[in-house]
Amino acid sequence: MSSPRPSSPPFFPAKQGLYDPAFEHDSCGVGFLVNMKGIPSRDIIQGALEICTKLDHRGGCGCDLNTGDGAGMLMGMPHKFCGTVAKEMGFELPAAGHYAAGVVFLSPDEEAAAAEQEVLNEAIREYGQTLLGWRDVPLDNHDLGRASKESEPAMKQLFIGRSDDLADEAAFERTLYLIRRVATYRLGYLQGEEPSYFY
Repeated sequence: MSSPRPSSPPFFPAKQGLYDPAFEHDSCGVGFLVNMKGIPSRDIIQGALEICTKLDHRGGCGCDLNTGDGAGMLMGMPHKFCGTVAKEMGFELPAAGHYAAGVVFLSPDEEAAAAEQEVLNEAIREYGQTLLGWRDVPLDNHDLGRASKESEPAMKQLFIGRSDDLADEAAFERTLYLIRRVATYRLGYLQGEEPSYFY
């Protein structure tokens, strides 16, 4: 007579509170930091950077020691910082929640990058939003491995203003999604079989 099979491996803790062993998955390494009172803090960013240095393996490994799959941070919009860099670029940002910022990967070829930017600019106009400006992202690539440097895209930060006819941030998010999808679709056809840097 056999005993019933356990619903989760014996090394997982029992289901409790928000934890459920049914949601356990293999991953390369994930860290999560939050201020329980929702107070933005530089300490959270510092802690996230420390997590990245402690993760020995983060997924794909490249052909040299300094090439891997990278790591990223998801954080709230730093409105004060964005306002400062916007002023340096010569434009003012609207109130928080009335604009979006994003990092765009472009071709390292300046002419191709300009064409990619124009496709995105056109999609922004088509969906009735305002292009506030483009910013060159400050980069420090001296630690990149050879393989990473050979495929490094150009990176720019894009600021888009929300139109008055969009009732709330959720409507704005949906419009931003459509802008991104339309631009990505069009650039896929423009670039044909060539490797695409645009993202």
